[in-house]
Amino acid sequence: MNIEQELALRTKEIDSMIARYLPREEGYQKKVIEAMNYSVLAGGKRLRPMLMQETYRLFGGKSKVIEPFMAAIEMIHTYSLVHDDLPAMDNDEYRRGKKTTHAAYGEAFGILAGDGLLNYAFETALTAFDLEPGNKNIARALKILAEKAGIYGMIGGQTADVQASGAGLDETQLDFIYRLKTGALLEASMLIGAVLAGATKNEQRLVEGAALDLGMAFQIQDDILDITSTQEVLGKPIGSDAKNEKTTYVTLYGMDQAKEEVESFSKRAVGRLEELVVKNEFLVQLMLYLIHREK
Repeated sequence: MNIEQELALRTKEIDSMIARYLPREEGYQKKVIEAMNYSVLAGGKRLRPMLMQETYRLFGGKSKVIEPFMAAIEMIHTYSLVHDDLPAMDNDEYRRGKKTTHAAYGEAFGILAGDGLLNYAFETALTAFDLEPGNKNIARALKILAEKAGIYGMIGGQTADVQASGAGLDETQLDFIYRLKTGALLEASMLIGAVLAGATKNEQRLVEGAALDLGMAFQIQDDILDITSTQEVLGKPIGSDAKNEKTTYVTLYGMDQAKEEVESFSKRAVGRLEELVVKNEFLVQLMLYLIHREK
């Protein structure tokens, strides 16, 4: 399997699917919709919807009911980036090689676009009921989406991250931030895929654990790239962690140990999937590729 070719093909397919769910740019609220669509269509790996789709396929899912949730998770991820880039947060002007939303549309519309994407994500996910009105797993998937994006998930991690800026953190605090800020939406992606496909409770537990380990490895690799990469390759400013005086695995343990932690978490993530009876080779290769990415 050529992972890069497969990744490009599936990303293109997901891009087309997500575009069909975006709101039409019309009416008095046209400008905020333009800012929302600009943010989503600015590019990206589409990691979360792809993980969701592949986990759904892992457990035999074949319905289009997964698609509204794939679009919704990407909208939530995008809104988090839009707000993360704001002057009150990281104050970054480039994301995915393009101007950030607030840099392109102004700070007010950066805030409103993020708010709009969060709300529209749930409007989109709820359309799954139109596809399969009798599917009880849809309600469970919606609950996962809400929890993992909220104060006990991504927002909780972001809150701890903001509070910690400029302060020294220990491993327990740093792990809490990584597991919620980065890991929560990855858990939501894979767990929703498993739930909608009818996976058992034990299978769901293994998938959620794999996603958590993936999130840790992914974030530590991000710490490494913030130091070793370039803006041209990464698509966003490097040195952001140092600029914002953030504690990372690299600052806490050094570069060599940080790389060892990436390997440790990645092996554990794949190991959890290998405990399953069902198999999806592309899902495993995708996880390894993303963990060891260069951008």
